[in-house]
Amino acid sequence: MDYNEALQYIHGASKFGWKLGLNNITRLLDLMGNPHKKLKFIHVAGTNGKGSVCAFLTQILIEAGYRVGTFTSPYIERFTERIKLDNCDIDEDDLARITGFVKSRVDMMTQAGENHPTEFEIVTAIGMQYFFEKKCDVVVLEVGLGGRFDATNVIDVPLAAVIMTIGYDHTDILGKTLPEIAFEKAGIIKEGGDVLLYPQSDEAEKVFERVCAERKAVLHKVDTGCIKIREFSEDGQVFDYGERKGLSIHLLGEHQAKNAAMAIRTVELLAKKGLPVTEEQLRRGLEKTRWPGRLEVLLKKPVFLIDGAHNREGAEVLSRTLREYFPNHRKIFIFGVLKDKEYDLMLEKVAPLASAIITVTPESPRAMKARDLAVIAGRYCKNVLVSDTIEDAIEKSFKLAEPDDLVCSFGSLYYIGVVRQLLLNRKK
Repeated sequence: MDYNEALQYIHGASKFGWKLGLNNITRLLDLMGNPHKKLKFIHVAGTNGKGSVCAFLTQILIEAGYRVGTFTSPYIERFTERIKLDNCDIDEDDLARITGFVKSRVDMMTQAGENHPTEFEIVTAIGMQYFFEKKCDVVVLEVGLGGRFDATNVIDVPLAAVIMTIGYDHTDILGKTLPEIAFEKAGIIKEGGDVLLYPQSDEAEKVFERVCAERKAVLHKVDTGCIKIREFSEDGQVFDYGERKGLSIHLLGEHQAKNAAMAIRTVELLAKKGLPVTEEQLRRGLEKTRWPGRLEVLLKKPVFLIDGAHNREGAEVLSRTLREYFPNHRKIFIFGVLKDKEYDLMLEKVAPLASAIITVTPESPRAMKARDLAVIAGRYCKNVLVSDTIEDAIEKSFKLAEPDDLVCSFGSLYYIGVVRQLLLNRKK
């Protein structure tokens, strides 16, 4: 099996749908020799902020000299981004080889009349085998969907369970109310484990308190109220967090300072579990962290940034950050989203800033058509344009934008990666 064959096999499993539950992944990993049982994990769940805190944790631990595996989803440009060792994508040959190994175990399952694993279960199994082979000291493991029945929840008690913001996303699967969604996210809380909790609404917080009490887990509520932003620009920000002064990060927005605080508190806990990090290593890790596709500035004149905001909370954060960082820039938006997302509520948050909105169709069978999205956008903005291709949308935005304007391409990560590559090629 070569790399392209491996990708075909992995994506081919999408026909088996998305089945939440741990029976398939448990059986598959058992046939593989349970590589996950030989690893240590930081398990990260939540609606927004998971990827950013994973990026911070990964870079800090690398700076401290640890061998770090990182498992995230989805990817921006290349599939191999989902499985990393020390921030380097899994090698194509390794992916192909391990996929062949996993396929042989999947074949054993189907020949015995058992269910065929889903695409995400197969990718999870590939990641576990890769991290085991590479002898990772710690794996930063991002939940795919929810938590309780997510394939990543096959692991035993992690070094830390990190739970980020809880909001309304995947409500058809996780529940219609915050307490219902919080309960699904709380599924990663294990008996006697340590839980770091991002500030939540009272109704969500009560769920986590109850589940921790039931499972005798230690709940660490992270205080982000002591963050003080000292300076910021389109290149990053400097902030104080409690006694720590002058912390520097390149990620934009106050929410990223809060995500960094979550990483700091997690690292402090890890030090008590045999993974010490010095103050210098922590600061260097924060400063070196990059997370593509999240309020990422790609060009300066005009400012062109991309953001993977794909739900109402993400759109609200995007709107707030643009108001704060770029108050005097005329704003042009490129927007594409999947049809199962809250595109109406997202536009409600962002469109008041827009002088123009250009709609596109992401490259996904679940995509909202650009023309249908334009009808919705027209309720909030008088100047709406439709583009048949992403390339056309970018060209339209440059024709509209003056050097002192801002273009923001946001929405589904299924097209943000394409925008990113096109813009980087344009810079070259």
